[in-house]
Amino acid sequence: MNINDRAREELYKQVNELSDEQINQKPAEDRWSIKQLLQHLYLMEGAVTKTIQSQLASDKQNLAQDKPIELTVNRSTKVEAPDFAVPTEDFATLEELKAKLSATHEALRHLSESTPEEQLEVKSYPHPVFGEMNLKQWIPFVGYHELRHIEQLKEVKAQLHM
Repeated sequence: MNINDRAREELYKQVNELSDEQINQKPAEDRWSIKQLLQHLYLMEGAVTKTIQSQLASDKQNLAQDKPIELTVNRSTKVEAPDFAVPTEDFATLEELKAKLSATHEALRHLSESTPEEQLEVKSYPHPVFGEMNLKQWIPFVGYHELRHIEQLKEVKAQLHM
């Protein structure tokens, strides 16, 4: 969870001084607002946690080679968000978003700390870019995914002169 915690700290550093109006502002019609980026992050983190839990509950074992998940931060390859992680246009406050981000982060932390690594290593779940990924790698993947979107968030702030 080290990369996850560092990413979350950086994420909060980037948004803590912004107003609710600022985070809901879009830089362009076809671009996400900061609110939408934050919503995408908690939707993704929550979905990964639930997926790991469901895979752990199954009897199926499937070994997968380690993938270069650190490449997730490379934004030269555009990846479409899966339907379950597409944010809404609804207005939300920073306080609401941070509460949801905190809840999903703590759920992933609890799962990570309460599950033996051996169990995470012998089960896998497919990733749309990396292919079959062991459950152990899915945990830091969330942190790298967040770092990727922090770069996007910085671009949105610059475009909106924040």
